[in-house]
Amino acid sequence: MAGPEEPSYIDYETFLDPDFSPTAFANSLVIATNNPSDTPIDLSTPLSRVLFDIQEIDTHIHTLTTKSAIPLLTYTKNQADAGQRIVTEVEAQVTSLTDGYQRLEKEVIQRYEEANQIRIAVERLWETVRIGRVVARCLTLSRQLETHMAEVGGPGGPNPAKKEDHRAMVRASNVLLNIRELLSASGPNGEGEHLSKVNLITYLQNSVLTPSETSLRNRAQQIIREFSMSSLASSATAPTTYAQSEETKSRTTSALLTLQILNPRLLVAALQTYLRASLTSSLASVGRALNSLPTLDRSLLEVSARCQNIVALEKLLDGTKPPETSQSELRERGEEQSENLLQPLLVALDTSSLPSFFWRSLAEGLGPRVADLISKGGVVARALKSQRERVKDSVRECVLRGSQSPGDNTRRVGAWEREAAVMVGSVMGPLGR
Repeated sequence: MAGPEEPSYIDYETFLDPDFSPTAFANSLVIATNNPSDTPIDLSTPLSRVLFDIQEIDTHIHTLTTKSAIPLLTYTKNQADAGQRIVTEVEAQVTSLTDGYQRLEKEVIQRYEEANQIRIAVERLWETVRIGRVVARCLTLSRQLETHMAEVGGPGGPNPAKKEDHRAMVRASNVLLNIRELLSASGPNGEGEHLSKVNLITYLQNSVLTPSETSLRNRAQQIIREFSMSSLASSATAPTTYAQSEETKSRTTSALLTLQILNPRLLVAALQTYLRASLTSSLASVGRALNSLPTLDRSLLEVSARCQNIVALEKLLDGTKPPETSQSELRERGEEQSENLLQPLLVALDTSSLPSFFWRSLAEGLGPRVADLISKGGVVARALKSQRERVKDSVRECVLRGSQSPGDNTRRVGAWEREAAVMVGSVMGPLGR
């Protein structure tokens, strides 16, 4: 080991100070060896001082390393040996770890990759099987639909030569609804997720589903348009026997249910069309009859018959419950469910009764026509004014007679008096001016 350190005039604390600045130290040396007034400044003296200090430090380092060479070499050798031992141990561990990883890669990773490929293949096969099952189900339902459509028969149906089976319309619409639900489930993991990409399904939609739905809708709308139960006026579609009346009710019920299943809005629209047609025909016939009073009774009889049909239709709608399929759709959309098929129509018309709506709407359109006839003057106006009592009684009788159910000759005292007063007022009001 080296002996005690020899004294040194070098101020090591200055050089080891964290705040040591070479420029400040050099400036202090220049100032210490020169006067501020000297020109030029002597730099050789401070430079010699710095060089001497460096030489002194170098000598001191050489002395220290010479005295401590053996301990330093020994220490370095020990550190190198220790490092070599550590490297040897680490290399052994790295070799063991590398062998373990290779074995793991062979036994686990490669097998996982193979298993993952098998999983992908199985998932694709399962997806193919699922699509195949859904397509098969669509084909089965399409065959059922074609069978039911062939059973419909009758004039206006897909098979006019065959005897009509109106109940097949309801069966066909239910099957059509099932297919529609299957095709609409096109969300992620839904049954019909990939059906739109299957050419066969596209063909079925274009060649079977859409034509069948159109045929059912048109046939049901036609049956509703032709609905007639009154025997007051001659009609080609009016029933003449009890059996025919029941058959007409049954056919109409099937048509109502068919439209309700296909789309409840279609049913409301078809019924509104029926009411508008009855109003338009009645308004036109009464307007013509007021121009020729001898035909008034006949025209009013036809109007009564139309209203009796509306009374029968209201009764039929009130007694027909919506099918569960349409109720389920309403629940899914969060819409209000109805107890029968009449309620949605009354809500759409904003009325409490179909006959009341008919008479009030007819009176609303009839008033301006009578006023127009009176304003023109002439023979028609004079005839109307001279026979106002007869016209008044005929109109009132028309309302009371038309507000009865077909085949019901009993009249309730006080019933429909408001509607009769409105109709009489629409005719008598212009006549009184």
